[in-house]
Amino acid sequence: MEKIQTSRRDFLKASGITTFGLALGISGFTRDASLKKITPAVLRLEINPFIIIDTNGNITLVNPRPDMGQGSTQAVPSLLAEELEVNLEKVLIIQSDGMGKYGSQTSGGSSSVRELWFPIRKAGAAAREMLTATAAKRWNVPVSECHAEDAKIMHKASGKSLTYGELADDASKLEIPKDPKLKEAKDFKIIGKYNKRLDVPERVNGRAVYGIDVDVPGMVYASILHSPMIHGKVASIDDTEAKKIQGVLQVIKTERTMPHRTSEAVAVVATNYWAALKGKKALVVKWDNGDLEKTLSTASYYAATYDAAQKEGINAEEKGDFAVKYAAAKDKIESNYETPFLAHAPIEPENAVAHVKDDGTVEIWAPVQGPDWALRDVCGYMKVKPEQVKINVTLLGGAFGRKAYHDFVLEACHISKVVKKPVKVIWTREDDISQGPYRPGMLSHMQGFVDDGKITGFHHHAIGESIAGQVFKQLKDTEADPWLSGELATENNKYRFEGASKVSWTNVKTDIPVVWWRSVYASNFGWGQECFVDELAHLAKKDPLKARMEILTDDRFKKVLQTLAEKANWEEKLPEGSGKGLAVFSSFNSISACCITVSKKDQGVKIDKVVSVIDCGHYVNPDNVKAQTEGNIVMGLTAAIKDGITFTNGVSDQSNFHQYNIMRLNETPAMEIHIIDSGAAPGGVGEPGLPPIAPALGNAVFAATGKRLRKLPFDIANLG
Repeated sequence: MEKIQTSRRDFLKASGITTFGLALGISGFTRDASLKKITPAVLRLEINPFIIIDTNGNITLVNPRPDMGQGSTQAVPSLLAEELEVNLEKVLIIQSDGMGKYGSQTSGGSSSVRELWFPIRKAGAAAREMLTATAAKRWNVPVSECHAEDAKIMHKASGKSLTYGELADDASKLEIPKDPKLKEAKDFKIIGKYNKRLDVPERVNGRAVYGIDVDVPGMVYASILHSPMIHGKVASIDDTEAKKIQGVLQVIKTERTMPHRTSEAVAVVATNYWAALKGKKALVVKWDNGDLEKTLSTASYYAATYDAAQKEGINAEEKGDFAVKYAAAKDKIESNYETPFLAHAPIEPENAVAHVKDDGTVEIWAPVQGPDWALRDVCGYMKVKPEQVKINVTLLGGAFGRKAYHDFVLEACHISKVVKKPVKVIWTREDDISQGPYRPGMLSHMQGFVDDGKITGFHHHAIGESIAGQVFKQLKDTEADPWLSGELATENNKYRFEGASKVSWTNVKTDIPVVWWRSVYASNFGWGQECFVDELAHLAKKDPLKARMEILTDDRFKKVLQTLAEKANWEEKLPEGSGKGLAVFSSFNSISACCITVSKKDQGVKIDKVVSVIDCGHYVNPDNVKAQTEGNIVMGLTAAIKDGITFTNGVSDQSNFHQYNIMRLNETPAMEIHIIDSGAAPGGVGEPGLPPIAPALGNAVFAATGKRLRKLPFDIANLG
């Protein structure tokens, strides 16, 4: 399997498309000699999001989901190869470019396999049926006597065979089946099986092309000085020293356009990146920061959330009259659980190449999570039509939600328009961490009660900045954030509280830019929900596992917890100073549970082991499920015990990895991942394993030490 990057311009040569063949869902192609002369860029625009089989037998898939490390370049072609009865090595991949005919093209919300499970498989199955029908007609035999195998159609009785390439041209004349017969799960040869990641070698040996690797003829480089207070305006620029640096071409005032507001910045443009960066450091810029010292403050933000916790929120869901039942309850508790702002900190910082041309067209090369969203944002910003914009998506060196926020792409567009050349913008690590956007810090105000040793009342008041409100401007002051229903609703968590239950919301706004972060709100609110369920279990004098099993109404959830209890040996008696904690959470149509074992070490505890169980329904490759879950464990632990993002006097207190720590390899605990083969519809994999991690750790700390932690992050080595 080959991932064809935009820098590999000779697509026709690489894929061997020299005659037409079979193209499913393709519009705009004509079967004539001119096809041979179509350039790679034009050809790319004309391919629909399914497949092409040419007369040489080459199979090409347009991948509508960029690969940011989650493995879409393996998972998506696996769906096709399964139904088409070919090996993965036979599938060539090109990336979609954002045009509407490709449908949804954003990697996010753990949606790639979930949303492409049927469309890509149906494309493969349709092609298989068309090729089979063509072969049967040539041999004058019933279709039922023919079958597909290893890119050929076989006639078992006679031993005859024809390759897909030999059949493709005639097959392309048939009507595409609207409802092709898909393979049953029991017949899968690729889906659900371990298959070696064919895209890994080039990522290890350096051949893979990421955004930061793109080189365009005539390109110049830009390094941007942003205001330390993010939204500051430029008062004055002294570029005297910057212009003395060899290679520096221009110093210009530019802008950073975010969904909720636009900020000013200064760009140094040079013949090479190091000159641009050195020039940036030599700039002397005075900023007009207005009242940002007050509005960019995490202390004042959290003060507002705790104030909101004392008031009624907007009702998102309620079953029974919670306030009345809570007031009358004998055994009840109330707690606040806090989570911090977090940076995404992908290994590859934000970067983009933009070329705004004299004819009004725009071409982008960038590691974006969604070319469709990037196209929309570039068109809106540049005031051009979609047909005037070409988006070239590269591999992404991590993203976690950050690279679906296109401020860095629009910066490159603005600078290119000014300097009239293709411009490569590269953010520094300091830009990435100190400028945001961030996962919003949140507060969970929890109330609950028990009756006769059972949890019967539960209220989760979610408080904080709304991504839907700030980024999408889709939240009215009188309504609850609609995203809560996908994570905190009883329909999602499957807890049934016989007394009463409630989910409410208060929007505390901030000028600190926010956006989704791996698992979105689930990483915030899973902490409050699952730690508080533990608190209620102890109030009821119940084992935390048994307490959950009593209020769960869904057999899949119960199976996940039962499996976790077995694999983590939940019932074992631990030595003094050790403890186990568990948590379960559903997100992105998957269910994940975690058990963490800790033991006392000096003034704190150490993490001995993490056991994670996931039911994601049908999956493509178990190795990828495990890899993603391991990544979720590391990221979840990092979010629990490493640095958050704080703002003091309008400026981020964190600027690089010396202040914004991430978990290192030597700190990573032993991990076990177990997958439940439920056979359910495909769920997400890239994010669902994260939400249970922090609460499982918090519950384990309580079990080992008796200390109930309610604020993240905490110092695991010194619990006070």
